[in-house]
Amino acid sequence: MRIVRVANFVTPRSGGLRTALRHLGAGYQAAGHESVLVIPGPGETDRMTDQGRVVTLPGPLVPGMGGYRVLLDRGRLSSALRGLRPDRIEVSDRTTLRWLGRWARRHDVPSMMVSHESLDGLLRLFGPGPSRRAGDLLNARTAAEHDRVVCTTRWAAAEFERIGVRNLARVPLGVDLDRFTPANHDPRMRTLWSAPGDVLLLHCGRLSPEKKPRRSLEALAALRRSGVPAVLVVAGGGPLRSALQSEAADRGLPVRFVGHLTDQARLAALLATVDVALAPGPIETFGLAALETLASGTPVVVSSESALPEVIGDAGPAVPGDGPAYAEAVRTLLARPESARRAAARTQAERFPWANSVAGFLEAHRAPIVSEPVTRPL
Repeated sequence: MRIVRVANFVTPRSGGLRTALRHLGAGYQAAGHESVLVIPGPGETDRMTDQGRVVTLPGPLVPGMGGYRVLLDRGRLSSALRGLRPDRIEVSDRTTLRWLGRWARRHDVPSMMVSHESLDGLLRLFGPGPSRRAGDLLNARTAAEHDRVVCTTRWAAAEFERIGVRNLARVPLGVDLDRFTPANHDPRMRTLWSAPGDVLLLHCGRLSPEKKPRRSLEALAALRRSGVPAVLVVAGGGPLRSALQSEAADRGLPVRFVGHLTDQARLAALLATVDVALAPGPIETFGLAALETLASGTPVVVSSESALPEVIGDAGPAVPGDGPAYAEAVRTLLARPESARRAAARTQAERFPWANSVAGFLEAHRAPIVSEPVTRPL
């Protein structure tokens, strides 16, 4: 079975979506299906990878989005899909690519929309009023135009369940338990950013308004005011980086901005070496970065407004509001024996192997494991 996946907002510096697409594609291949991923790029390319065939079509840059592109030429994308002759279509953008559900229905191809973001949450960022009504209308249309909608957490599914959507499946994402492991702990890395006795914190994620990265700065400031010698490492890029750097400098906060880490070995070592990570985004629908941190043996403090409490379980506290609540949660974690909090983090992550995610997505596609891995050109 040929599963053609289409996604926008994917770049070499993308975070969770790019990771999920890669692991799911590789899993589809291993299960005996043909995986094709269509994404935007500066030009047209077609290559084989470990996740199957990856096709890029020209897509314009989105201003102010740090390099993200979108597939806007419907005619060109439609032509490419006709040439690919999909047995299934999987869409990973519920806004600009929602029309693919109608395209698939006209061509008798079952389609699945993967809800990687919360429309409720995104609209809530723009204030109260008609947001929920508008979100309900768009979600109802999305569900009606696709054969299946997949959400990765109960939190993400709630906005569809509230309006009675029936073609809904819930499948958690996963984590690479071999790449992200406590064995990557590197005491030498601590000396790059902190002195002996410092508490090393981490904010890992895109520096954009919806991720609320200022909460991590506020947590650092509150910890230091209370006498905790904390240092914050910020791994990630985005439109707020310059403003956050200026604010940290003006306030005299020890924040180390290391940018987006493309070296996976370095990222894995960082996740396993810090004492506590902060994931303050209030509209996260899953949180792969937080799960990778748990797999590395590091506890995470998360926003209680997001889906992350479902993912981290008892391996870290979920807190409301802004920085001071995060600081208190960090102090609570630090009061626990290090071995206990690191073991709890790893144990929680082991509940989310990618094999389970792949099996769940294939079940949602009604595409069973059929044969040996597909390795031939498509």
